[in-house]
Amino acid sequence: MRAATAREGGGRAVVADLDPYGAGRGLPAGRPFVSDEESRAGRDVGGPAEPEEIDGAGGPDREAADGTAGRRTRKRAILAGLRWTSLRLRLVVVFGAVALTAAVSASGIAYWLNRESVLNRTQSAALKEFKQEMRDKAGQLPLRPTQAELAYTAQQMANSSAGFSVVLIGERAEDKPVVGVSDQDEFTLDDVPQSLRTAVNERQKITSGNTSPYHVFWQRTQRGQTPYLVGGTRIVGGGPTGYVFLSLEQEREDLNALAWSLAIATSLALVGSALLAQAAATTVLKPVQRLGHAARQLGEGKLDTRLRVSGTDELADLSRTFNNAAASLQKKIDDMSAREESSRRFVADMSHELRTPLTALTAVTEVLEDEADTLDPMIAPAVTLVVSETRRLNDLVENLMEVTRFDAGTARLVLDDVDVADQVTACIDARAWLDAVELDAARGMMARLDPRRLDVILANLIGNALKHGGSPVRVSVRSVGGELVIEVRDNGPGIPEAVLPHVFDRFYKASASRPRSEGSGLGLSIAMENAHIHGGDITAANLPEGGAVFVLRLPHEVSEDADDDVDGPGNGHAQGGEAQ
Repeated sequence: MRAATAREGGGRAVVADLDPYGAGRGLPAGRPFVSDEESRAGRDVGGPAEPEEIDGAGGPDREAADGTAGRRTRKRAILAGLRWTSLRLRLVVVFGAVALTAAVSASGIAYWLNRESVLNRTQSAALKEFKQEMRDKAGQLPLRPTQAELAYTAQQMANSSAGFSVVLIGERAEDKPVVGVSDQDEFTLDDVPQSLRTAVNERQKITSGNTSPYHVFWQRTQRGQTPYLVGGTRIVGGGPTGYVFLSLEQEREDLNALAWSLAIATSLALVGSALLAQAAATTVLKPVQRLGHAARQLGEGKLDTRLRVSGTDELADLSRTFNNAAASLQKKIDDMSAREESSRRFVADMSHELRTPLTALTAVTEVLEDEADTLDPMIAPAVTLVVSETRRLNDLVENLMEVTRFDAGTARLVLDDVDVADQVTACIDARAWLDAVELDAARGMMARLDPRRLDVILANLIGNALKHGGSPVRVSVRSVGGELVIEVRDNGPGIPEAVLPHVFDRFYKASASRPRSEGSGLGLSIAMENAHIHGGDITAANLPEGGAVFVLRLPHEVSEDADDDVDGPGNGHAQGGEAQ
């Protein structure tokens, strides 16, 4: 609107141009309020104005086992879902973060747009009504109105539909202002910010872009906890200056209700995103969990485990790859098992076939040994060598047969209550080692085990110590923590560090330069197998003061029983492997 001269026509005054948004000519608005929690706004003038499943063989037993395993798997999945390393938790968090960001952004934009729309609409309507009232009522006042006239006019203006309070300022004489208010308790001149007064009373320069010396200015402020809109203008050409004071409490309540609605919508979006993430995670992770369960079953030896393949996506390709790998692994293991079984059968058959000629050879060598003193001196060394090698071959065959029994799983225990000290003494005495072995064992220490197999273990350990470590060999027997512990120590140079990991390997000999030495390299491995069948173990180490120590640990009570025992080495003195 373009300002008109005062008292134009019939003395009707015209107020300054209405510029509710302060665009280029209005008073820069104070900081707009957002909610009750914000700090007070509008005190300073600044800125522009604002108006699975796994398929495989197994049968019912397999299904029952899978049911228990399935419960354990679900429990592990729940516990794993609580860890940050869980892919499910990370998917839920990422989905939630994305949904929260999107919802907060959308809610913030919606709140800001609605807030501006509500405030600008209220502000524009109030300022427009105020300007119209200034033109119709305040413009009719004389140039020197009395205080009563100003108060009466202010009350009339305040009675309009806008519901605002009014303050009118006139002059009854030079520099003698007179003020009239519509409601002394609601709004007075002191409630008008000084910056707004200065802007309203400042005369603007008339230019081609500005044809009015005065404009309507406004500012949002807050008194106590209530936001208000304060606006002001003056009559062009002389007349009172008017200020309007409008409460924005209703608008704030509406905006707070909108904020609560948006917050609820954001929360629902967050919950929905979490449910969506859970569904997506289940869709993605269920095949992975089935794959993990199948891999565990495959690792446990269930080579017939296969995954049910459905679909053509990447997970289906992964399942097919797993099935192909499992089938290939099963075939290779079956082939290896068949070859191993064939090898064991060959060794067993060979050992049995060798026993018949060895029996005859042993009988002949015994006769030759008895007649060795009457033989020609040129022939006697050869006879002695034949006797020695025949006995060595006989021990090797017996050891091979024993190893075959362990490999085939046919070795059994014949348990009896044994006085360990008497058993060790009998083993040493039978081999004429009493002068070379020191025994530290208390009589009366009973254990339930297989005496023949214990004899084999002791014979190998003590014989190995005497052969490679040197006497005296010390054997100590004690009970530690419910276990029977037998230590065999020697006074030799010890076991080389490179040899220690292999002393119980079959056919292993520490020195490559002695491949045809007296030992077969099977004694210590047979001792270890006999310890394992009792539920025990043997360890080898070097002593700090020198020498080697072999420690046999056996339970006092062996739980495995057998009705009968297969034939073992008849003489019970398998030779120790060359460990040192």
